[in-house]
Amino acid sequence: MNPWLHILGLTLLPGLAMPLGGLIASREHIHPRWLETELRHAVLAFGAGALLAAVALVLVPAGMRGLPVWLTALCFAGGGVAFMLVDRLLASHRTSASQAVDMLLDYIPEALALGAAVALGSPGGLLLAGLMALQNLPEGFNAYRELHRDARFGTGYILGLFTLIALLGPLAGFSGYLWLAPHPGVVNAIMLFASGGILYSVFEDIAPQVPLQRHWLPPLGAVAGFLLGMVGQALTGA
Repeated sequence: MNPWLHILGLTLLPGLAMPLGGLIASREHIHPRWLETELRHAVLAFGAGALLAAVALVLVPAGMRGLPVWLTALCFAGGGVAFMLVDRLLASHRTSASQAVDMLLDYIPEALALGAAVALGSPGGLLLAGLMALQNLPEGFNAYRELHRDARFGTGYILGLFTLIALLGPLAGFSGYLWLAPHPGVVNAIMLFASGGILYSVFEDIAPQVPLQRHWLPPLGAVAGFLLGMVGQALTGA
């Protein structure tokens, strides 16, 4: 298959899962109370599971190849801290776009890695694309619900925004194919950075909603715990 078409399919189809998830969420006239409670939490948990699978099965194993332990730790921890800072910035401005921003921050590094994986002939591209689609569908669902609470954002505006985000995926994929493939270490670093940020987002979203003064500390602790396992695995060669 033409590599350009391959990248287009691997990045665009998972991206289009975001507006599809938003479209499903917009059908709230069907059992609205059930949609707000059981279904919303089930979808959130499903998306968290898909994100963890992407981190554990694809991004971290591929990202750790060929990098020294200190750089692995730095990139992974840097991703978690960066997402925490974005989270705190959004919270300080009380914006309703935190889920949408998380969705964008997850999607772009993964699409970059996908493009580079195609150039390098990596067999993990299809698996990563499938996991991206599984995570983007519930992320689009929940991001729509969050944005729609703000009266300024109508359904057409939100779905159009999600479609634009989806179109950024092929651009990132082509960039990875053209410029990052000769630098596999950079691709690995991006994967690890994205992994740390994704793990922070997962625990920030699925953690119990308790009134903590520093609610960003528990998910950051989850990043640190996962990193400890990564470093242990790298040092022992297990």
